[in-house]
Amino acid sequence: MSAITYHNDLLAPYLALPRARKSRQNGNATDVWVDGDGGLRSKTTTVTEKVTDLGQLRIWDFDGSSTNQAPGHDSDVYLRPARIFKDPFRGGDNILVLAETYNSDGTPNRTNYRYHANKSMELAKDCQYTLLDVDGTPFGWPKGGFPGPQGPYYCGAGTGKVFGRDLIEAHYRACLYAGINISGINAEVMPSQWEFQVGPCEGIQMGDHLWMARYLLIRIAEQWGIKVSFHPKPLQGDWNGAGCHTNYSTKAMREPGGMKHIDEAIVKLSRRHAEHIAVYGEDNELRLTGRHETGHIGSFSSGVANRGASIRVPRHVASKGYGYLEDRRPASNIDPYRVTGIIVETTVLDK
Repeated sequence: MSAITYHNDLLAPYLALPRARKSRQNGNATDVWVDGDGGLRSKTTTVTEKVTDLGQLRIWDFDGSSTNQAPGHDSDVYLRPARIFKDPFRGGDNILVLAETYNSDGTPNRTNYRYHANKSMELAKDCQYTLLDVDGTPFGWPKGGFPGPQGPYYCGAGTGKVFGRDLIEAHYRACLYAGINISGINAEVMPSQWEFQVGPCEGIQMGDHLWMARYLLIRIAEQWGIKVSFHPKPLQGDWNGAGCHTNYSTKAMREPGGMKHIDEAIVKLSRRHAEHIAVYGEDNELRLTGRHETGHIGSFSSGVANRGASIRVPRHVASKGYGYLEDRRPASNIDPYRVTGIIVETTVLDK
């Protein structure tokens, strides 16, 4: 597949056109939802007034048979608005709307994990990803060859150490504009691999903000002619995989004496290791090998400042005696609603 040029210069004059004065068209609302394969889809409608509340938005449908969310004979799936973000692509009063998917009988679609994850907790996630050229090779790598071994790329600076920083900066700024709770970015250990952090967020907000941040990343990369991979091990060999490390705490963990509650949560997590791994991402066994800053998928472990463990307790948390824990097992391709849900089930609801 050859690169497809995105004609920003040709598009710009049309985006700058004013709306007709007597028109009832006030702006655009783009619904974004998770499809049946864990990907992202979107469609746009025209709104007749400035939208400031979810109640102003209509519920509309799409062809679920084309997104692996419904059979052809009963293909209507409905989009219910769940959270509003500003639209960094169109600007102005235009918005992006994260939507949940529902069947025609009003029940949540089988892929609607958000519905089941709407609980209360505080989380932050580090979402790693890899930039790929249109031919599927890592962006910026020598064609038919490899860059130098890992070492200088993590949080690197300078030509030959980082690849695609302009795209990453565009994504960062777009997230800030949209109102996504993005807390940072950095280059990762493998060249062409990056990470953005979302949070801390309370409850369902975590999944909402992470999914929309992913959508913006994919859309912006489209303009650069670059693919984004969330595969946990995009390249075999002596290269780090990509995870979605999850920092998690309850109110009791964040207060003095909270280390007791962190330790109790780790014990609970150890008892359901297999159940967690089952929803911690596809192909995660390729990443969780016990090498490249991971614990082995077949066993549970924990430790202070240990990036080779299933659960890491940051050094400063252990020193203070309260704070949070980091679950390092989730892969970069997780559905955050499923991870959020099972962590709460295990550590709070004692399932």
